[in-house]
Amino acid sequence: MQYLLAEHIEKFKKSQQHLAYSYRKVTSLPTFSEQSTEEELEVLESFASRFARASEMYVSRVLRGLALENDPAFRCSIIDLLHMGEKYGWIANAHVWRRIRELRNVAAHEYCVDDLASLYRELIALTPHILEITVQPNA
Repeated sequence: MQYLLAEHIEKFKKSQQHLAYSYRKVTSLPTFSEQSTEEELEVLESFASRFARASEMYVSRVLRGLALENDPAFRCSIIDLLHMGEKYGWIANAHVWRRIRELRNVAAHEYCVDDLASLYRELIALTPHILEITVQPNA
């Protein structure tokens, strides 16, 4: 179990690096609009994908692994997992991470979003919560 968690943590750290790169690029773009260029749209889409991937990896792999390491019988919902993560200091705020989780679902299916500008603004605003995570096995 410890080896698998360490592997998930390393993969998450890589995903954080990729997300940080996209975050720097997207925060240097002009405001998203209908006149955004294809290159700008590509940067935004890449960023949204990396946001979704990193947040999913952290919640589903790392947090779940930490929870199971702490309590091998842990079999609860994502909400319970987020609350446990907050309790143990693995995340700062369960409510923020619940919103990150919701947006991950939206970003993964962004073709059905009516207001992409609002989605991207919220993804950008929440990204620091993903980037600030530092985790070690037995944390």
